[in-house]
This record gives sequence, C-alpha cells and structure tokens, in this order.
Amino acid sequence: MSAQPNVLVVYFSRTGMTRRIAELLASEIGADIEPIRQQGKHPARAGVRGYVRSLIEALGQRQVKVMPATHDVSAYDVVVVGSPVWASHASAPALAWLKENGGQVRRLALFCTLGGHGGQPALEQMARTGGKSPLACCEITAYDLRRRIDGTKRQEFGKRIRHRLSTFQQTERML
Repeated sequence: MSAQPNVLVVYFSRTGMTRRIAELLASEIGADIEPIRQQGKHPARAGVRGYVRSLIEALGQRQVKVMPATHDVSAYDVVVVGSPVWASHASAPALAWLKENGGQVRRLALFCTLGGHGGQPALEQMARTGGKSPLACCEITAYDLRRRIDGTKRQEFGKRIRHRLSTFQQTERML
C-alpha cells in the first residue's frame, strides 16, 4: 500500500450543494472525483417538479440506471460516496451506484447533505446498499452551511478517513 492514500470521491447532486461539498472535500484530501450520472433519458431534477420526482424515487425506492464508473473503483484505498437526503432517504442515483459498484470498493466512507434531519437513516441505507461498514460518515446540513462550519466538518471527516485507513494499513502490514 502506498503511504499517501488513494481516494476517490463519488457523488450525486440535484441542486449543486452535494457537488460543492464533494469538490471541496476532494480538493482538501487530494482525491480524484467523479459525479454519478443517470443513463439514457432521465427525468429533469430542477425546480419543484424535479424535487418531487426525486422524493418519490427515494421514498418508493425506485431503481434508476446510472452510467458505469469512469474510474476503476477497486484501485482506490477508499471510495467516499456523497448523496443528498430527501425524507431520510439517500438519492436513488447514489443507491444505484452503490449497488452496482459496492462489491468492488475496498473501503467505503459516506457523506450526505440535507436541509435538516434524516441524515443518519440515509447513511445507514447507503452502507447497507454498498454492503460495507463505512470507515467514516459525515452529515452536512443547510444550517452548517449558514453557520459556516461545513469546512470544519469536512476537515474532521477527512481526518477520520485518514486515521481509520492508517489503522487498517498498519494491521495489514503486521499480518
């Protein structure tokens, strides 16, 4: 294993909030980044109609098809997956990506963005779908953004990922 962890940040974003957090996180931890995109003709997600459509998909646990990963996820020490939260559910595209790629991910970390409450159930849903216990999890709310503490939360999340990964790597070297 390399001394510098090889990290990929993968995210789905409807409004740009999750994308912004993913881009800042990737920059801060020196990670590659990849958006999750739906296959084919997918429904528009902008505005109220897009929010309602996305909410119905999440609540109904509807399956959506996503484009294959452009990065080889098995080549990364850690894959960080981010999703918005709608009514305590992760986005359907993020769940579809985890379902398709979770088996190839060596170690998983998760983050979510949300307006208020429901982050923990969404993170648990993502972990179940990915089939892995995450190294670290992070919730960033609209309140965190207004108070300008999202940077502190991202930095703490990055530190937890590096610390847990370091522990795993030391254990593997001893075996």
